[in-house]
Amino acid sequence: MEAGAAGVEVEEGVLRVLLVDDSPVDRRVAQLLLSSNSCAGSFHVIAVDSAKKAMEFLGLKDGGGKEQAIDMVLTDYCMPEMTGYDLLKAIKALNPLKPIPVIVMSSEDEPQRISRCLNAGAEDFIVKPLQSKDVQRLRNCSTAAARPTKGGAAPCEAAAVAKRNNKPPLVLPPSAAATSPSGRRANLAGVAMVLHSSSVELSQYLPLLLKLVVLAYAILCLGELLHRWSSGGRCSLSLWCA
Repeated sequence: MEAGAAGVEVEEGVLRVLLVDDSPVDRRVAQLLLSSNSCAGSFHVIAVDSAKKAMEFLGLKDGGGKEQAIDMVLTDYCMPEMTGYDLLKAIKALNPLKPIPVIVMSSEDEPQRISRCLNAGAEDFIVKPLQSKDVQRLRNCSTAAARPTKGGAAPCEAAAVAKRNNKPPLVLPPSAAATSPSGRRANLAGVAMVLHSSSVELSQYLPLLLKLVVLAYAILCLGELLHRWSSGGRCSLSLWCA
């Protein structure tokens, strides 16, 4: 869904995500994942292809425009003209008391880059492409931004900091909700959702894998034909010289 459809009303409990990425492929992958059957009804995605368009959508550019209601911004780090890091700083400066949660994505897992984004206020840092295992991290970041933990740090941010320092994330003791029957049912449902989403992703990439296999087979056949032709040519030349 493009930014032009931002005025659509969403149901209560649905996370409104502003997806910012200049890559059409990465943008499409994120949209497919967040609108898959396992995430149906959980996310409302508005996609734009530049940080400047995101600024316009949020009402940050030139002090004009109407600010749109967004629960989370999911932005790529490397983009032309204006980077995701610059967008992150602009969003965090908008309302320091109640900032919009921002998750930064990048295809490069650089500790320095991760540290830079977290220090600027990013809730999390995810390595692209977005996968089914990252969906719960997005939910945690949105929930944590609304209800900070006692330690003042969001669970998703704590995990990202631990990853940056090459340390395993801190495992919190199970709460009463997690040990209750309803909590166990929720955990089992989450596991089932991840497994189902993984199978959906695999089915999407299967046609591409088949095409690659056929292409590789064709290249092998062509190489064999060229080899036979060159061998036959050398034999004919040897007979002619003799």
